[in-house]
Amino acid sequence: MTTEYSGTGDPARSLALLWRTRERPSRRGGDLSVDRIVRAAIEVADAEGLTALSMRRVAERLGVGTMSLYTHVPGKGELLDVMLDTVYGETARPEDVPGGWRGRLAQIARETWALYLRHPWLLQVATTRPPLGPNLIARYEYELRAVDGIGLTDVEMDSVITLVGGYVHGAVRGAVEAAQAAQRTGMTEQQWWQAHAPYLEKAMDPHRFPLAARVGTAAGQEYQAAADPARAFEFGLHRLLDGIEVLVRSRQAGG
Repeated sequence: MTTEYSGTGDPARSLALLWRTRERPSRRGGDLSVDRIVRAAIEVADAEGLTALSMRRVAERLGVGTMSLYTHVPGKGELLDVMLDTVYGETARPEDVPGGWRGRLAQIARETWALYLRHPWLLQVATTRPPLGPNLIARYEYELRAVDGIGLTDVEMDSVITLVGGYVHGAVRGAVEAAQAAQRTGMTEQQWWQAHAPYLEKAMDPHRFPLAARVGTAAGQEYQAAADPARAFEFGLHRLLDGIEVLVRSRQAGG
């Protein structure tokens, strides 16, 4: 899988584009705008993957000449940053979430999970140098409010948000791969398991692999598949929140 990197564009141009501080009216391409270009680029990446993304491919989708895009977007690096910031704006940010800080963090994690499923190409972007746009900053502000005032230091608040985001990033990969496998093979996970499980049962010696036979059988019967990424995500999320709760309680107790 090809990895792209955010933050590779010219800093001044990227930030001007992200914050729309210097958008110029189009002289070519009719009503072409940054927003139209970015939306078309996201559609290309959603449908064909990030490897298919290029200025030429976006121009084709818009029905304009490639050079007309450069009136609005300096290059692919800056375009990718704005694509990221745009989809970050899709996550819901309700003010009233039940369950205290745990409920708020769980809601953030589930929204992020859903975002990756809508835009699987996000898994191909390394964001250690994030696009510093308005949607990313607004999202970060909202996430920090989830743990504000519960006894953590500022650095611990940032670390908790990073921990939750990193967990979702790792956990969602299995769900994305399962969805892509079903799409490309025409066979669901349940259908694949039902086709393979009887043969595995005959081939595998349960005396040689007693734990694998016992646990694998129980899990397979429960999931009707080799795995259940959504269920694994929820299980891991609750265990992650349990760990964060230990830290919160220790801080509230003066530890």
